[in-house]
Amino acid sequence: METASTMKAKIAELRERKAKASLGGGQDKLDKQHKGGKLSARERIALFFDADSFQESGLFANQRCVDFGMAGKESPADGVITGIGTVDGRHVNVASQDFTVFGGSAGEVHCAKIMDSMRISLRTGKPFVFFNDSGGARIQEGVYSLAGYGKVFYTNTQLSGVVPQISLICGPCAGGAAYSPALTDFIIMTRQAQMFITGPQVIKQVTGEDITAEALGGAGSQIDRSGVAHFVAENDEHAIGICKRLLSFLPNNNTEDPPVLGGSYSLEADYALDEVIPEDSKKPYDIRDVITKILDFNDFLESQETFAPNIVVGFGRITGLTVGIIANQPKVYAGVLDIDASDKAAGFVRFCNAFNIPIITLVDTPGYLPGVDQEHRGIIRHGAKLLFAYSAATVPKITVILRKAYGGAYVAMCSKDLDADCVFAWPTAEIAVMGAEGAAEIVFRREIEAAEDKADARAKFAKAYRDKFSSPYVAAAARFVDDVIEPNQTRIHIAKTLERLTTKRTLRPAKKHGLIPL
Repeated sequence: METASTMKAKIAELRERKAKASLGGGQDKLDKQHKGGKLSARERIALFFDADSFQESGLFANQRCVDFGMAGKESPADGVITGIGTVDGRHVNVASQDFTVFGGSAGEVHCAKIMDSMRISLRTGKPFVFFNDSGGARIQEGVYSLAGYGKVFYTNTQLSGVVPQISLICGPCAGGAAYSPALTDFIIMTRQAQMFITGPQVIKQVTGEDITAEALGGAGSQIDRSGVAHFVAENDEHAIGICKRLLSFLPNNNTEDPPVLGGSYSLEADYALDEVIPEDSKKPYDIRDVITKILDFNDFLESQETFAPNIVVGFGRITGLTVGIIANQPKVYAGVLDIDASDKAAGFVRFCNAFNIPIITLVDTPGYLPGVDQEHRGIIRHGAKLLFAYSAATVPKITVILRKAYGGAYVAMCSKDLDADCVFAWPTAEIAVMGAEGAAEIVFRREIEAAEDKADARAKFAKAYRDKFSSPYVAAAARFVDDVIEPNQTRIHIAKTLERLTTKRTLRPAKKHGLIPL
């Protein structure tokens, strides 16, 4: 009887301790979090995981620093919630920083908990998701805090290419803290978040530049200008929705194929595609009008939508199978490849290849962007990243040339010579070193200068060049194009090709890794 009474008391104490720890920094700080338009660390987890599926690890962890007034101070869960739960039935490991506990600052124990959660992801082959909301390193812990960061970065790198890593930036993410998200595969930022290495005050002191935290590292800056972030969300709820949708396209790890959604899928001709390309070859159109029509239910999750918008990348499905889409965007700079577009596309190719996701490339580009600024900033080096990424990729690679495919950009956009498995071309495809008008000016310069009607001669020679080299049938005759297809049949051809490529195997030379131009 006494034993039962003792056990009840122990259980009551346990429940009390758990309830207290679950409050984090206290109700007043939780209220302040809500007033700032943010969810708490635990609310984010509750919204992210399936009901009652979360299993926490490290609830009773506590800081052990005794310097600078820290002795005896409690830090519930040491400011980060870690554990595992299910998202739509699939297990995902998580770390969620708690801003109500010392501003979510990262100390030795805090970082160790994050690292342990990541290691479990690595051992079990499950995705890792990290909710960032932290004031940065815990200054009172000095080098121990920095060492903790270093171990987290190292573990991020161990996970890279093995399991998907997704970071949600839901509050401040400053200094060294920003490098862990930067080492993950995708970053989702809310409008309430800022992310930077050095804050406005330091920049003001060092360079004299005056800028607000929002202008420096807000979602707009990191999405539109730097390309650091991949998705922008209006709030925590929206960010979690994006994360769950993104996970639905991805496998658990690099040894699995991406998920296939069962069901009945239409493979009928879509005659709207026959009207997409304007009669005027210089007139732009929106490549998304093509992308959505070849995907199941027009469902396309675009990544980095407003960064380097001259190229479009994202995920969709064809007959239930996840595919990665990379497409030139003719309505932005005519779809040219520049430094940012090359980096954006190369990074996406590398991710898809790491996680066994077939790549569909839609081509309509007049070439690489010319200019002194591009040359001096390293267009050669950055452009080579795309060549390297496609060449190294061993997943199924299907290319469709819609209109222009000129010069080095034709090669870079997954041509047959970069080991594309299948290349289709629409009848409107133009494959050449350059546009017919420019080529005529060079090849037939003397004839044009000698002609009485130079405009007529220029048009005649341009047509001759186009008929000789730009026609898709010339490339098809040389087997650089496997088939010239009707636009309305594009989805059908891609679906059939994907089906036969499911057993693709590629042998490559044994090596640690290739040296991508960086």
